[in-house]
Amino acid sequence: MKNICLILCVLLTSYGYSQEKKEIPGETEFQKELNIKYKDVSTSPLKAKDLKTFKGLDFFPVNDTFKVKATFKKTPNSPIFKMPTSTERKPEYRRYGIASFMLNGKEFSLEIYQNQSLMKQEEYKNHLFLPFTDETNGFESYGGGRYIDLEIPEGDTIEIDFNKAYNPYCAYSDRYSCPIPPRVNFLKTEINAGVKVFDKH
Repeated sequence: MKNICLILCVLLTSYGYSQEKKEIPGETEFQKELNIKYKDVSTSPLKAKDLKTFKGLDFFPVNDTFKVKATFKKTPNSPIFKMPTSTERKPEYRRYGIASFMLNGKEFSLEIYQNQSLMKQEEYKNHLFLPFTDETNGFESYGGGRYIDLEIPEGDTIEIDFNKAYNPYCAYSDRYSCPIPPRVNFLKTEINAGVKVFDKH
């Protein structure tokens, strides 16, 4: 009987340690989901050598100041254009609308786009794409700008949570082709939210 109890204690202790090791870092669900994706070899954009030592992405502290409610003006007659990328690939996008908002006492606006190929897939029919740059790029955040995924809003407002800003895959490996944020989407301020620059090994 004593032996059985001892075995059970060892098993429970081992289970506890394994649970601790599997704990995914992240302050929010978004951060945890991103870390899970990047830790999984089948979905991670990381190079093999970086994946071996990967413990989690580095994020700015979550700050509700960078969660804004923007006025959203749709632009239904905007032309389809080919968005430049880090390679010769030029996917087709259309400016779906313009979001205007206040941040730290200043007024800003950003163009929000819809991928013409992606929208044909049921899963992404309501998906919108927001690429942007700001004054943290090349310092605290990736030099090539960052992205935010959005959904088509029902009304004339849209919530933009910069805490959910993530890096293009090009920030982790040069094997990817990433859209380059248009100049019009440069924010003359520091967006200290979302994913920080990746420390490559």
